[in-house]
Amino acid sequence: MSGKRESSKHKIDRRLAVNLWGRPKSPFNKRQTGPGMHGARRSKPTGYGIQLKAKQLLKGYYGNIGERQFRRYFKEASRMKGDTSQNLIGLLESRLDAVIYRACFVPTVFAARQVVNHRHVTVNGKVINIPSYLVKEGDVIEIREKSKKMPLIITATESPERDVPDYIDSDKKAMKATFLRVPKLEDVPYPVLIEPNLVVEFYSR
Repeated sequence: MSGKRESSKHKIDRRLAVNLWGRPKSPFNKRQTGPGMHGARRSKPTGYGIQLKAKQLLKGYYGNIGERQFRRYFKEASRMKGDTSQNLIGLLESRLDAVIYRACFVPTVFAARQVVNHRHVTVNGKVINIPSYLVKEGDVIEIREKSKKMPLIITATESPERDVPDYIDSDKKAMKATFLRVPKLEDVPYPVLIEPNLVVEFYSR
């Protein structure tokens, strides 16, 4: 993964003041300010500010999705039956780049986007190079045969850093996974507090 993407990832961590992906190398592991230190002098965020940060966290977590595309996800989630905030999480977790990240085929969401863009991934045997492609329940996602020797992918599949959530059946050795079901918020292993209800409030203002 390039230094540019690595630094942009750390920039998001610093801007939002969290270790967004729970990564051991996050600058925020070292930079947190405790109570009473200079970080505590910031003014209390407003309702709008809290909602905005919740939106930035969610957008940032999935590789800094653009505002126009993110708003489209919100509109689609609103049109679907059921709870809009849960629908929003379901849509984001169904993205192909999110699925290969969850399956532990790549180390980061940024690498996931790159790997999909560069045609290293198939869905049901067909090459898909659109990171935002929405995977359906039962779809089989696989790293292409010629791409299975990529150091970035081998390192990720051998890393014990993350567990695969139970809505994905991942065979890391074969680099093949099945998307079993669309998850609910409580199923998703976010390392930070994610509040999609505040994102819904933000767009409903």
